Formats: sequence, structure tokens, C-alpha cells
Amino acid sequence: MAVFRQTILEKDHATCLPLHIPFAGPARRSHPLSDDQIRTVAPSIFAASPHESRSDRYSYIPTAAVLTELCKEGFQPFMVAQTRVRHEDRRDYTKHMIRLRHPSQINDAKANEIVLLNSHDGTSSYQLLAGLLRFVCQNGLVFGDTVADVRVPHKGDVAGHVIEGAYEVLNGFERVRASRDAMRRVTLDAGEADVFAHAALALKYEDPAKPAPISERAGAWPRVGMTTTAAICGRLFNRAQENLPRGDLPGRSASGRRQRTRPVQGIDNDIRLNRALWLLADGLRQLKA
Repeated sequence: MAVFRQTILEKDHATCLPLHIPFAGPARRSHPLSDDQIRTVAPSIFAASPHESRSDRYSYIPTAAVLTELCKEGFQPFMVAQTRVRHEDRRDYTKHMIRLRHPSQINDAKANEIVLLNSHDGTSSYQLLAGLLRFVCQNGLVFGDTVADVRVPHKGDVAGHVIEGAYEVLNGFERVRASRDAMRRVTLDAGEADVFAHAALALKYEDPAKPAPISERAGAWPRVGMTTTAAICGRLFNRAQENLPRGDLPGRSASGRRQRTRPVQGIDNDIRLNRALWLLADGLRQLKA
């Protein structure tokens, strides 16, 4: 299974050290990444041409050029990642992800983000998604279809379409804020909360022949703000969204051996799980409204 590398900034008093870590859920920097830092972690972003396997019909979309245009519009990169490949000749062309913020939200408790996906070897279309960062837990989430999912074809006025798409995504964040506020007002009874927890766990552990190593409540029920009969929809979602992608929860294998759950690995798997959890919680919110 493909995994991807990302950059984080850990603060040791006044010293800031960039580190490279295996993918274990989104990580962030407190200020924009430089081109050199991006290139170290995700060289495929700066590919000057498509991979040699692409035919003449393939329209090249240079991620670096689009990133430059987004920066001109005020969006700045705070996290980058790319897939780890088996064949070294694809390392500089493989699928990559950039998350960007607008300067007006740098110091907010919550920051709206643009999630940019692309590749130069034909493994990914160009895509813009909506994202949100809650600074309390340093955990990013990608929304479901409540916010625009902009796909840019590999042809035409690429930069122009991407800039338009970025603002289209940002314009949807007000709808997301309204949905999240509504989730905090929705109370689920114990049965409904168990259904949510069961569905959330199944989103990560899809194979029915392999039982999940943790209980439903361990993955989705919050430690605080919970009674034996009721749960807040928003808190259930937050708990599931923090715990399931990150992993490292105590559990047991099918044979009973103690183990820790694994983090979600891979750009596609991370985005799929985060979006599915959002759709699940938002769907419950709508049913209970």
C-alpha cells in the first residue's frame, strides 16, 4: 500500500526543526513552507514535465506554477506530502498533496484550507477540496460534498480554473460552519450513537472477514460530554475523526493478542475516510433536524 511523506515543524523552545515522518494523519506548520522545504519532502510538485509514460494526449498541469498563482492570490502552503513509490523513476512525478491557507485565517482558532491534489504520472486528476484545521488537536479533516469538490481537467486555462476553484471552495465554508454548529445542538440517544460508532468503525475496517481490533466505542465515543444514554453528534464525529485516521489505539487481534491500531496510510485513504466520516455525521444531523 502506498504511503506518503509529509513535513511538520516541532518547536524546541526557540528552535524550529523540520522533520520527515511516515504518514500518520495531517500535520501542520505555523507559517508557510518555503520552496526548498517543499522540494525536500515532495519533489514531484516541481516536476518540469510529465512522466515519460504519458502520451502526447496527456495535458500537463504544472503544480508548481499553480502553487505560484495561488500564492499570488494570498494562499500559502502549510503542509505538503507525496506518495512513496516502488519505482524510483516515478518519485519526481508521483501523486502529491498541498494544503494552503489564506492569511486572514492564519491566527484563527479554526482555519479553512484548500486541499490540492495532483500528479504528473497519470495516477491522479487535478482536484481541489475543502478542508478545516482545528488547532486544538492539530488534526485536519476533509469535508464531504457539503463544500465544492473542484476537478480541473488537464487542459485549457489551468491557472485560471484553479484560482476560480479555490474561491469556489472558500465560498462554501460558511455552509460548513452552519452544519458544524448544528451538529453541536443535536443529541443522539444511546442506540443512535452506537449506530454511528458501528458505521464509523466499518469505514476504516471494511473487510467483514477481518474483525476490527478495537470496539466501536473506543473508536468513536468521546471521553467527555457523554452519558450512558445520550451523545452530542458533533463530539462523536470529532472523536472518530481524531482517533480512526491517527491510529495507536489499544486493541486485540483476532487471536486475542494485544496490539495498537495502525494509522491510515496513503493520500486517497486518508481523504476517503475523513470525507466519509463527515458525510455520516452530517447525515445524522440532517435526520435529527
